[in-house]
Amino acid sequence: MATTETARLTEFSSGDLNDLCEATEAAIIDGGGFGWVKPPPREVLESYWRGVLLVPERDLFAARLDGVICGSVQLVRPSPSKESQAFAARLESHFLAPWARGHGLARAMVETVEEAARSGGFKLLHLDVRETQTAAIRHFDALGFVRWGTNPLYAKVRGRFIAGHYYYKELS
Repeated sequence: MATTETARLTEFSSGDLNDLCEATEAAIIDGGGFGWVKPPPREVLESYWRGVLLVPERDLFAARLDGVICGSVQLVRPSPSKESQAFAARLESHFLAPWARGHGLARAMVETVEEAARSGGFKLLHLDVRETQTAAIRHFDALGFVRWGTNPLYAKVRGRFIAGHYYYKELS
């Protein structure tokens, strides 16, 4: 039986950065690249993930399947200059490598972020997703997120505009 874990990362242990980059590349190729359409060079991915750990308003959570990082999600707190929106955080860059699906890790990552947001005093989570990411849309709908709007010009992929949906979830 596979072992699963979802936890906050504050540093990369041996092999973590490589695992995270490989999972990211697999997710991008599968169409869930949180902004990327094709995998960037490895050094770009490594710099991106190292940078995430340096941003004070970002918490990085990783999912592991049998000890290997296979996905991640970020909790993004508002900057201090957003005093009127200090009650709400964002869930960003949520993905799971295709080979790790079916173990409940996508749900576990969202639940972990929700708990971290509640613990941080947040009352609301925001997120957005491309309309082409139908599995993610079903996932967020099933987890109680409410779609409040759609931007028909959200992203441009291979020369074509793609709509994006905006969601929120009240945290009790």
